[in-house]
Amino acid sequence: MEKPKLKRAGSPLPPSRSKPKPPLTAVPLLRYSDSDMASATVPHTIHAPETGLSLMFDRAYIMINVQPGQTSSVVKALAQLKEIKSIDPCWGKPDIIAVAEIADQDALTQLVLTRLHGIEGVVQTDTHMVYKLAESQTR
Repeated sequence: MEKPKLKRAGSPLPPSRSKPKPPLTAVPLLRYSDSDMASATVPHTIHAPETGLSLMFDRAYIMINVQPGQTSSVVKALAQLKEIKSIDPCWGKPDIIAVAEIADQDALTQLVLTRLHGIEGVVQTDTHMVYKLAESQTR
């Protein structure tokens, strides 16, 4: 009986015929801002429900990643913003979870993209708006 031939270690594998998959960590940057606002230099995401829904909201959770050693100074800077109602430094990521009270989405956009991103040490933000669906009259 003839033994099967073994491939030499180090022989190249046949090329893959499937398309390369996008990286799992790639997150598109979402911006809800006017065209005249300067481009944000800090990576950020603002999570919002689909447009066109009738919504009411007044609060947002903002996850903030900071440069190593900068947590204390960022917490102090956040405490100076009247919209920020709660600041919780955390172990791991995010470094800080803040709760903001805001009038509308435009106010939140200004707060995050202009004021929070202007704080030295802020590396990235991930914002989640708290909302309630307005009661519908249709049944």
